[in-house]
Amino acid sequence: MKLVIIKYNAGNIRSVLYALDRIGVSAAVTDDPADVLAADKVIFPGVGEASTAMDYLRERRLDELIRGLRQPVLGICLGMQLMCSYSEENDTECLGIFQEEVKKFRPVGVSLKVPQIGWNNIYGLKTALFDGVAENSYCYFVHGYYAALGDHTIAQTDYVGPYSSGLHRDNFYGVQFHPEKSAAVGERILKNFLAL
Repeated sequence: MKLVIIKYNAGNIRSVLYALDRIGVSAAVTDDPADVLAADKVIFPGVGEASTAMDYLRERRLDELIRGLRQPVLGICLGMQLMCSYSEENDTECLGIFQEEVKKFRPVGVSLKVPQIGWNNIYGLKTALFDGVAENSYCYFVHGYYAALGDHTIAQTDYVGPYSSGLHRDNFYGVQFHPEKSAAVGERILKNFLAL
């Protein structure tokens, strides 16, 4: 199996590589369109800011490439948010793979810190991405923006209010949490993605 991680100017690629290595899988890190198109599975990770990341993708036509992929694709954290239609983070038009919009956490009347950093549970789990993952399992999150609930929601988490911690449409999957930092649950989700 040929697994590719899309390289762009948004970090956390190293931790994804380490997590894959722990489950005995190697991946190529590339922004070469031919390599991405030839892959059996594609991971689109990300930590950073939406508008800068989208500018980078557009400049290299990686936005068109990602939209056109036919193999299973997994977006992680910012990667998932960029797969949505729009982000409030610097008024950013995103890839539009998922129709959900990304909004800023705005705690009102509650003493919750933004960004959300730490462990939180996922529930309402759907699709084979979560096979063998128990409802209310804990995963590791770091984010100040969230994808709203919508037609493509396959997992939910509560912070300020309920939001999409997992999305799915056709061959595209996304998770808001970091499976590479989510211990055994994260490893199971990565294995499930590789088995799709």
